Amino acid sequence: MKPVLVSAATGERAISDVVEELTEEFDLTPEERNEILPSGKQTRFANRVHWARSYLKQAGLLTNTKRGHFALTETGKKVLENVPEHIDKTFLSQFPEYLDFKSRTGIVEKDDVAAAPSQQTPDEVLNAAFSEITSALAEDLLAKLREADPAFFEDVIVRLLLKMGYGYDTQAGRVIGRAGDDGVDGVINLDRLGVDQVYVQAKRYAAHNVIGSGALRDFYGALGMKDVTKGIFVTTSNFSPSAVQTAEKLGARIVLVDGPQLARLMIAYEVGCRVKRTYEIAEVDESFFE
Repeated sequence: MKPVLVSAATGERAISDVVEELTEEFDLTPEERNEILPSGKQTRFANRVHWARSYLKQAGLLTNTKRGHFALTETGKKVLENVPEHIDKTFLSQFPEYLDFKSRTGIVEKDDVAAAPSQQTPDEVLNAAFSEITSALAEDLLAKLREADPAFFEDVIVRLLLKMGYGYDTQAGRVIGRAGDDGVDGVINLDRLGVDQVYVQAKRYAAHNVIGSGALRDFYGALGMKDVTKGIFVTTSNFSPSAVQTAEKLGARIVLVDGPQLARLMIAYEVGCRVKRTYEIAEVDESFFE
């Protein structure tokens, strides 16, 4: 992780350039340079550089500036002022952002595993790795949404709901989040004549900007103006306890979708992401031998 962090000392960097530079810096052999992951889509070394950047980003030392590029944050610059000899997950644990990420993903550090290596089955190791990869993807998706144009974000939410099966077909939803929208951002027609509809409110907020009960009451009022009883309120942040209670008390059927749930749904329905590889795990068919 240290070489990846140091590579950004001069400014914004392209991850592809850093992979090439570090290949030279580590004096990799041709075999090491060309070693491919089982997926066949990426070299092992490039994969490790990408993961190093991801961990540094989760700790708040790097930030993604645009597609395939990253730069130092103010925290990252301070670390480089007195750069340690080695940067690993244990070092990153001093940063609250990384601890928060670790608590959400259930990451187990090497030292913890080494203390009881026999206590994890292969299935547990695989499940833990899957959870870590998925959680990192979820964080990246939410970061992309928060950086996106508001109109694009609203379109993503409508597309996600259509993929989830809302609407009579793939053309049943549209974004209406413009002036005069009466407080709603999208609508899904559940039938061809639009007799039964679901209205959508989409708030693209930073993680710390929590949705309060006032926003829920405003959305409820907007549904009343349109004589609709079904609404979905989506945010990239979270809902306060009072907002959740308000949604439960209101007569309309309002479903709340917070940032973590939104990211999970996007992954499940492959909106904004795609499956990189699939592992099929087989087991003995006992009936075959009977």
